[in-house]
Order: sequence, then C-alpha cells, then structure tokens
Amino acid sequence: MECECMIFVGSWNVGGIQPPKNLDMEDWLEIQNNFPDIYVLGFQEIVPLNAANVLGPQNRRVSRKWNSLIGAALNKRMPTKKGERTAEPQKVYPLKDQEQVCVEGDVGQDFQCIISKQMVGMFVTIWVRCEIYRSIHHLSVSSVGCGIMGFLGNKASSGGKEEDRKQRNIDAAEILYRTSFPADPLHDMPEKIIDHDRIVWLGDLNYRIYLPDFATKSLIKRRQWETLLKHDQLKMELRERHVFQGWHEGAIEFPPTYKYHPNSEDYIGCGQKQLTKKKRAPAWCDRILWFGEGMKQSKYSRSESKLSDHRPVKALFKVEIKVAENST
Repeated sequence: MECECMIFVGSWNVGGIQPPKNLDMEDWLEIQNNFPDIYVLGFQEIVPLNAANVLGPQNRRVSRKWNSLIGAALNKRMPTKKGERTAEPQKVYPLKDQEQVCVEGDVGQDFQCIISKQMVGMFVTIWVRCEIYRSIHHLSVSSVGCGIMGFLGNKASSGGKEEDRKQRNIDAAEILYRTSFPADPLHDMPEKIIDHDRIVWLGDLNYRIYLPDFATKSLIKRRQWETLLKHDQLKMELRERHVFQGWHEGAIEFPPTYKYHPNSEDYIGCGQKQLTKKKRAPAWCDRILWFGEGMKQSKYSRSESKLSDHRPVKALFKVEIKVAENST
C-alpha cells in the first residue's frame, strides 16, 4: 500500500551554546503551520568541541535539554475553537533501546521521539505523530557521521582554501562508503547509506564561497545573493559532479547562514563589530540534500534565531512511501 507523508528536515549548528529554557523553537519548527508527519532534526556542536568533550565520557545532559524543548514545542497545540484551551507542554525524556511510549488515545501528546543519537557534538533526533509511530519498524543507528538509517548529519572540515574544498568532498565520500547499519538476518534491510530508497543528508557541511574574502563581504553588504551563489562551492561541486552524484538540493533563496556575531544580525567582518580572532567570510555552510525517487521538496528556508553564529535551516518534503499491510 502506498501513501504520502510530509517530512520536516532541520539542521542547526548551535556553536556549543546550551539552550535557555525559554528558547523559542516555534519559528524553526513551523509550529504555526500545519504539522508535518515526521520531524528529522540534526544539530551540530551541541557541546563545545574541546578535548574533554571529544575524548571524555559522553555527556547527554544537553541532548536531553534539546529533546525536552522540541517535545514541548511540538506538543503545545494551538486552540482551534473559541475558548478551547491549549494542551500543557509535555515533559520529554530520551528513549532507551528504541522504547516507544505513545499511548493510543493519549490526548495530551501529538508527537513522540522515536529515536535519538548523539556523537560528541552531533545530535540527530526523529519525532513522529503518535498515530503513525506503530507503522515505523526496524530503526537502526550508525555512529559514522551520526546516521539514523537514511538520515544523516555531518560536520566536515572547515576553511575556505582549495585544499579544504577537496577535503570536504573526500569527507562526504568516506562517510557514504564507511557508514553501515547492522545486518538483520530476519529482514532484508539496507546496510549502506546509498542502498536506501530515499535519503536525506543534513548538517553544517562547511562548503564556502569561492571568492576572495573582500569580494564576498562586499557582495554581502549589497545583498547580492544570486551573484554569491554562482561561487558557492557546493553548488559548483554538484554541477561538476565531483561530489554527491545523483543528489539534489533545492533553490537557495535565503542569505548565507554563517558567520554571525551571536545575538546580532551582523555578519562578522561585514558590520560595525569588527573585532574578532576568527576572520571567516560569510557562507551557506548549513545545507539539506536529498537522494531518491518519490520525494518532492516544497520548502527550503532558514530561521532567524540568534542563539549562535549560524542560522538554522529547514526543508519540507512530500514523500511517497510504501506501508506494509500489517503495519498498524
């Protein structure tokens, strides 16, 4: 049986900044609009990338904070009739061993986290409508690139030099090659990323604008996004088929997502605040790509949270899926 579902995909590099309790998630998650059926959210640098966090024991306290905020936002339903009250925000706890806790008839909860994965600073979390969670089976996780079946978040090499661009291509190819999912002798499940029917790749991919910094900053000040996009490294690599062959990315109609002064609308080096140790030119570092038939993107945009030096990005897909007759 075939059906269609709406999938929201979001990516956000939060720069090692812990989320405040009152962080507004509604703009990024499109709470005011009709809810999608599935949310796939990827975060980068949810903890500072220092030696203690990279080499030390995994600290999941921050990922719990993010899941709690996501759950409260998705389950804060808006009133539909005059005088109708909204549901109270739900307390959310991370799942253990793919535990599923949606209860049929539970009117207080619309969405449930079905699986999460943290690998140092990367964090991927997937939420689904409670009425469809029982149709989702055989969830599997890979820690290479932080992949959950076909959903992947990646943090590639940084820098704007030619060798950095080539290294990003190598990083992407290596993750596609190395990532594998556990074999299941009872079910014919894909073991490699590219073996899946539909794939989403999301994250801070770190591709830059292939222009001198002064030229990039000059075009930024004049808001010449179309001219800048002609020199976007990832778009150029996709056109030349040097990386992600057969993959797609929607039209970019939003300003570069990096690098901002925190709590500011100014790019570093392009506004009045010029004092900084890291002289990084603005770029579209944060991207969402997809692969496979039966996927149609209806939205690709960014949100305006000033929490970090990156702006979060989001995409909405209408996806054709096959549902087994007994998956109820």
